[in-house]
Amino acid sequence: MKLELGRINIADIKLGNNTIVENGVLIVDAEGLKSKLLEDNRIKEVSVDICRPGEKVRIIPVKDVIEPRVRLSGDCCFPGVTGKHVQSGEGRVNVLHGAAVVTVGDLVGFQEGVIDMWGEGAKWTPFSRTFNLTLDITPVAGLTPHIHEETIRLAGLKAAEFVGEAGRNIEADEIISLEMGGMFDEAAKHPELPKVLYVEMLITQGLLHDTYIYGMNAQTILPTLLHPNEELDGAVVSGNCVAACDKITTYQHQNNSIILDLYAQHGKTINFLGCAMVPEHTTLNGKVRVSDFVLNMAKMYGADAAVISEEGYGNPDTDLLMICKKLENAGIKTVLITDECAGRDGMSQPLADTAQEAVAVISCGNVSHVVNLLPAEKVIGSAQSIATLAGGWEGALAEDGSLACELNAIIGATSEIGYFNVTCKQY
Repeated sequence: MKLELGRINIADIKLGNNTIVENGVLIVDAEGLKSKLLEDNRIKEVSVDICRPGEKVRIIPVKDVIEPRVRLSGDCCFPGVTGKHVQSGEGRVNVLHGAAVVTVGDLVGFQEGVIDMWGEGAKWTPFSRTFNLTLDITPVAGLTPHIHEETIRLAGLKAAEFVGEAGRNIEADEIISLEMGGMFDEAAKHPELPKVLYVEMLITQGLLHDTYIYGMNAQTILPTLLHPNEELDGAVVSGNCVAACDKITTYQHQNNSIILDLYAQHGKTINFLGCAMVPEHTTLNGKVRVSDFVLNMAKMYGADAAVISEEGYGNPDTDLLMICKKLENAGIKTVLITDECAGRDGMSQPLADTAQEAVAVISCGNVSHVVNLLPAEKVIGSAQSIATLAGGWEGALAEDGSLACELNAIIGATSEIGYFNVTCKQY
């Protein structure tokens, strides 16, 4: 399977009368985009805005972030969601690299986040570095929470495709070629290299804690294997409204840093087997079932080692440690990637569960760490919503517009796929 990502580097963003790329500047037809999204009769109103790195702009509450792309052979970038089901992971896709679509608006009260484009807040989110097209979406009254979430999710994905069309006939600045054949063929090419499976845990806990694979809610599946190209090519979409700091946005699925790092070492230091997509359940039976399936999958494919990433914290910590324990006891070495909920002083137990087999653990930061953010010159959305975000509280917003919050509230701050630069130090 071969995927080519043609990166078109975006150096600025503007609103205009056409959606085009000119000399690295992305120009978006705001009225045309609004008309496209308002074709969904569940949407009452859409407010389109832009923000650039370094501007004193605060975006709150953020639902999702999506990278604009266009498929040069095929009808959609999110198969099974914005178009019919087709195989992803092959062919050519042009990417507006450095641009992002950001969906904004209240959804389920306390489950969205913050992006600051400047200052202290910008240090904690990767999306302070992208040129952002924001969509503040107001649905019609009376929608149930799940339909409300679906409406906002689909609007963001459709907007990313609408904007991505600007790159269809643009020559790419760089082409990233990702090619990997069947796992047994690849193993035969490099028999001396350890075979490594990527185990990607996905929020699938219901109550709007959802992830979609080819449009199917991953709550309903058993652990399944994907070719790494499939996730990088839009097969996996975020639908969860969990704590902002470690939710894997759709943008991060499209650019999964663990997959890209393993790809870079494939055929050199490791033999990359592929991605085991693992739902996170809230019941003990569910956790036992998926951990057994991961073990069986790893043994069937002859894995020597596994990299396991978590999404969320608390309840999913048990899944993480249960999978680790079973793999290690079967002789399959593991590396765990997680974040910590260690209290504001950093002194509490970092994970809700433990296992002596977890001897190689990478921390992506303490979700409870408190940061103080200066007043913004412009707020996209509603600054008052900090009172009900996970990681915020009543009174967190000061009269001068400054606010305090935990990293919990900042989108992508403690990304458990290692997408950003936060970690923990032992003193």
